[in-house]
Amino acid sequence: MRGRLMGRPERFRGMYAQHYEAVLRYARRRAGTDAAPDIAAEVFTTAWRRIDAVPHDALPWLYGVARNTVASHARGERHAARLAERWEQEKTARDTADQVAARHSVLGAWSSLHEADRELLALIGWEGLTVRQAARALGCSAATCSVRLHRARTRLRRALAQQEQTDQRGIGSLEGRTWA
Repeated sequence: MRGRLMGRPERFRGMYAQHYEAVLRYARRRAGTDAAPDIAAEVFTTAWRRIDAVPHDALPWLYGVARNTVASHARGERHAARLAERWEQEKTARDTADQVAARHSVLGAWSSLHEADRELLALIGWEGLTVRQAARALGCSAATCSVRLHRARTRLRRALAQQEQTDQRGIGSLEGRTWA
């Protein structure tokens, strides 16, 4: 067993040295120069995690992973563009003081959450995944994901309540002041 574990890093290093440039070129042609290094890094991260599943002739397998990674990246880019467009439309709409305060509260509460909570809530709320799909994306069981989701929502509710109290104290301290 120990010899097998020692062989994995060596196999990965050899595969990386032999195929990194080819995977990077593939990613550049399909996703552009800026995204290519990140895509190549994701491909080799997947290869490291699944080193025992990588066939002896690794390059075609790596291209398959790269194809999926490029597709995922493209979906993310389209999603980001839609969000930016939506954000721009909302930004140009007339904001009321209540909307601004609510947005501030939500952003403050959101930023106070741990990354794992934000990721799970985003997968469910923004990406529209089911609990089962989010569980697969996060590498846990659906039951575990459901419990984590319940806890994340509870923490978000608490953070929102706390943020709103903080915001109200801030607004209250400014009332009655005159600004010259």
